[in-house]
Amino acid sequence: MERLQNSAEAQQYTLYADNSCPNKQESTGGFVLVHAGAGYHSESKAKEYKLACKRACQQAVDQLKAGGLAVEAVAAALVELEDSPFTNAGMGSNLNLSGEIECDASIMDGKSLHYGAVGAISGIKNPVLVANRLLSEAQKGKLSAGRIPPCFLVGRGARDWAISHGVPPCPSEKMATKFSLSAYKRNKRKMEVAEKIDTGLHRTKKSRQSSGNKNGLECLDTVGAVVVDLQGNVAAAVSSGGLAMKHPGRVGQAAHYGCGCWAENACNMNTYSTAVSTSGCGEHLIRTMLARECSATMQSEDAHQALLEAMQNKFISSPFLANEDRVLGGVIVLRCCRFPEPQLSPNDRGPLVEFLWSHTTESMCVGYMSVQDSKAKTHISRLPPGTVPGRSLAIEGGVCRLKSMVD
Repeated sequence: MERLQNSAEAQQYTLYADNSCPNKQESTGGFVLVHAGAGYHSESKAKEYKLACKRACQQAVDQLKAGGLAVEAVAAALVELEDSPFTNAGMGSNLNLSGEIECDASIMDGKSLHYGAVGAISGIKNPVLVANRLLSEAQKGKLSAGRIPPCFLVGRGARDWAISHGVPPCPSEKMATKFSLSAYKRNKRKMEVAEKIDTGLHRTKKSRQSSGNKNGLECLDTVGAVVVDLQGNVAAAVSSGGLAMKHPGRVGQAAHYGCGCWAENACNMNTYSTAVSTSGCGEHLIRTMLARECSATMQSEDAHQALLEAMQNKFISSPFLANEDRVLGGVIVLRCCRFPEPQLSPNDRGPLVEFLWSHTTESMCVGYMSVQDSKAKTHISRLPPGTVPGRSLAIEGGVCRLKSMVD
């Protein structure tokens, strides 16, 4: 591992070089990068977050080894993350003001460029399966009488559509965990106390600034994944229970086009295939369309510098967020060459996959794995000590040479 660190207070840059891939002979290419959210990850639960990421990577790799497409692998990774009680997606999601769970999710296929999403959906254990079914149904073409199939459904309509298309329902009370219920009760008590306090501007602002991580409102642990498959296709997905104590019906970035995830195969205009998944404060990510912005920058020669500039100029310093005290979010990014370089030796002609993550929150948990790896690697990235969340950023990542991808 090679470690590089920029001396600027607002940046942390680390490169993890994975050179094991070219030496493996038994399987073809494929790679997955997942995240368990950009927010605050306590040391006491670090093991659980990392385990969830490892399992998600393994699920995706199993799909790839079986010949599955990128979109199938990325959905498999998300199901594993949604099923973890420690993430804010699917099971154990944050409760809204009414004490209910409403989830958002989306998925995008880089080959077809089709997209599927659900917002504020209740009573479905794995929202990403509904998003994926919307995507696959849209790929079949128009409905009867020439109707356009939906790509984004919300609320009760989304739940009814899911059930009618074979996605099993799950009682909302079974989706709540002891942790999420405890957090809801604690946050509700804090809100009730706050409402009794003088609502003067100074005291309200002071209360908001001092609330910190202890009330759980900043645990923005949306989950996501990006994948490149054996044929070089990319896909991305994201799933979230949304902000704690959100207003019923609120839809975050995880469901919005270009905001929660983005995937696009290389074409005549683009040298690289790219896939992005985001996490953080949904409102900030929606107003900046961060997923699509980051994908567009990945066509630059230096991916690391491009992501740094995108996070700084398109997010932290975005004119659309000029009035925000802190801009909270994170991304995982994957890009790979469309064709292997002919001048390289046969052992090194597999596409080079570059994978990166960046965040302005206190921490971000990620995991990654290639088809050639025996197990996933996990990491909790944290802002350097003394830096300010929402105004500082960290960038980390690595490279991996894959083998035998279809030319």
